Amino acid sequence: MASALIADRIQFAFTIMFHYLFPIGTMGMAPFVAWYTVRAVATGDPKYDRAARFWAKIFAINFVVGVVTGIPMEFQFGTNWAIFSARAGALVGPPLAMEGIYAFFLESIFLGIFFYGRDYVSPRLHALSAVLIWIGAWLSGFFITAANAWMQRPVGYTLMRDGRLRLDSLPAVLLSPFLWWQYVHVMTGAVVTGGFLMTGIGAYYLLARRQEAYGALFVRTGVLVAFVASAVAVFPTGDQNSADVTRYQPVKLAAMEGLFRSAYGAPLAIIGMPDTKNQTLIDPVFVPKVLSFLAYGNFGANVKGLAEYPPDVRPPVALTYYAYHIMVGLGTIFLGLGAVGALLWWMKRLERSRWFLWLLMLVMPFPYIANEAGWATTEIGRQPWIVYGLIRTAQASSANVAAGETIFTIIGFVGMYFLLGLLFMLLVLREIGIGPEGEPVATGAPVAGAVAQ
Repeated sequence: MASALIADRIQFAFTIMFHYLFPIGTMGMAPFVAWYTVRAVATGDPKYDRAARFWAKIFAINFVVGVVTGIPMEFQFGTNWAIFSARAGALVGPPLAMEGIYAFFLESIFLGIFFYGRDYVSPRLHALSAVLIWIGAWLSGFFITAANAWMQRPVGYTLMRDGRLRLDSLPAVLLSPFLWWQYVHVMTGAVVTGGFLMTGIGAYYLLARRQEAYGALFVRTGVLVAFVASAVAVFPTGDQNSADVTRYQPVKLAAMEGLFRSAYGAPLAIIGMPDTKNQTLIDPVFVPKVLSFLAYGNFGANVKGLAEYPPDVRPPVALTYYAYHIMVGLGTIFLGLGAVGALLWWMKRLERSRWFLWLLMLVMPFPYIANEAGWATTEIGRQPWIVYGLIRTAQASSANVAAGETIFTIIGFVGMYFLLGLLFMLLVLREIGIGPEGEPVATGAPVAGAVAQ
């Protein structure tokens, strides 16, 4: 049974981490598609129309692969996590169903109107379709985060005698105090990714000395958005999300910070290696008293260490610690890069600073890593609970699925997802190779109508 549980967890972790790469892209790119489309309609400038269609194609590739890789996630709730579904499905099911009914259909319908109705609808409806794609993408993120936030801090339920959880209040689930800062932080991380993706592709065009007008446009827009989003990811969203963790999941906070023993005026560990056997950090670099201040707003506050909690409720310390520090470390780098980019933009040297353009191009994969590390922190740090304080992960997997069956499907997923990832990269690189200048200008209502205005 233990080996089957481990296989179930590895399968779910692999499939969800691969899948999450694509919603990061759609949620991060959607605001740029909407912005350039609205600008195209408002100004009649074909440059913005081409930019919007270029990013919408990359968005669409992400959207399609996200849908394909998201379907197995739904099946796993029934095949590998049937006990969890039976006990908590009444609470987790509604947000997931609402994501499919409202967000997915909103996004997909208006994506079709955006691409195939542009010559048949009014300019304003064309622009509205882009805005509704953005709303649909972010609404999808909201419902998924709502389901996860409920698993982090369950509310609006009654525990029945048979162990099942009954939904008492859907508004309580959708308005959970744990949800809002988590959701805003997730969206901010996606925008950071979209901003650096835009700057990276723009930097490539400038360095390659091709389609330089679009390269300059993408670098200027992306670097400013990435700078603002990186700052917001630190404060207030990251700070307030951590405050919720401190309030509702203090053992996760101790694991994130590698704090083994309680301390008044607890230091913040910048780096270090957790040694769980000896209950200490190896070769740490501390900032005195800062953890107490960040957690409780008081430099002398007591922060509980892992030793205060029974071993059977502690999360995997090393994984939680490293995932959290990867996220925070990369976030700090993003903020620094954004600040330098904003300064170069203000000095009118951004497009000519080739050393910085190289940095922008090379940093493109790292926001994805930071987002994945953030989710790993959230999910691993919740262990050993699948529903915090109510259902343990070890009690949630299907009883009649053998480890060998799951391992077989893992091998299949790895093979299929490798091919799918390769196809995704080829399609995206093809679109980047064509570039915005390869996009046809709208011949119908959108641009022509805007010029007439």
